Amino acid sequence: MIIGNLDALPLAGLPAAIWHILSRPDCSLQALNARDDGFWQPENCAWFCNIGVAQTQPRSLRHTEYHHQWADIQVLLMGREVIHAGTHFVAQEDDEERKPDLYITRGADLTVALTLHIADFAIFLPGEPHQALCAADEPETVRKAVFKVPRNLLEA
Repeated sequence: MIIGNLDALPLAGLPAAIWHILSRPDCSLQALNARDDGFWQPENCAWFCNIGVAQTQPRSLRHTEYHHQWADIQVLLMGREVIHAGTHFVAQEDDEERKPDLYITRGADLTVALTLHIADFAIFLPGEPHQALCAADEPETVRKAVFKVPRNLLEA
């Protein structure tokens, strides 16, 4: 996992492929906030982004997920959110694949807690468990941009 802020990209130590995405003018906080909610994929790009509003919930109501083929870049555009994450591979044969490459696992040891504020981002590489949209204090409405980056871009 990698954490950072859109206004301080050099501090995050980003891999080249992710630097290339987040340093684009159309991926700035201002540009992302100006976009309508929904799916966005720039022409000739293998990655895509979903922007939308969601509700945080108590941690006990949130699932833990991971992916095999995609990295997530989760950028907070509005509100405050806690994401719990783990530092160990957790995949089990009986994990539920809720959507293509969205695996839900149970019993993961999530020893890291990140509180994201506006312009903060958290990157979860393939295999890294994360539990997003947890309430910081009380449940609240947040707006996020979630980029999906194919694994092969990270391996180039």
